Amino acid sequence: MAKTGEKSFHTGTIEKTIKINTSKDKVWRKISNIVGLSSWLVDVKKTEYLSIKKKGVGAIRLITFGDKTEIEEHIVAWEKDEFFTYVATEGLPLRAYVATISIKKKTKTTTELTWRSYINSKKMTEKQFLEFLVFMGSFYEASLENLKILLEK
Repeated sequence: MAKTGEKSFHTGTIEKTIKINTSKDKVWRKISNIVGLSSWLVDVKKTEYLSIKKKGVGAIRLITFGDKTEIEEHIVAWEKDEFFTYVATEGLPLRAYVATISIKKKTKTTTELTWRSYINSKKMTEKQFLEFLVFMGSFYEASLENLKILLEK
């Protein structure tokens, strides 16, 4: 058992789901534009491609946040109109970050979107890790709310 304040590796998951009152097609068009994040992801200043490929497995993006943090992400799974999975390779205080954004048609005019991630930290205290999990959960919630507002206009 790690002593309080001792730094070690931690593992966790974050999952947030939102219902958006619009068609599945409209939601997919928005989320599958992997560099179109600044309109809905909290505090994103710009997103650019680092790969020739723009969609699907092998596409790579670089996200720049307001505080100048840069996160490189690689698409590792892609099922058109259903989901995509990406891994962050640079920029987070983590050894592993794998996330999937998936959508499900609920009715003709309602789509459910789920954003789920698995993370494994670099060495940090349990308190630091729990704070990071709370921060990420809040980031997902606020970003999904932005997406909902944008798509329901």
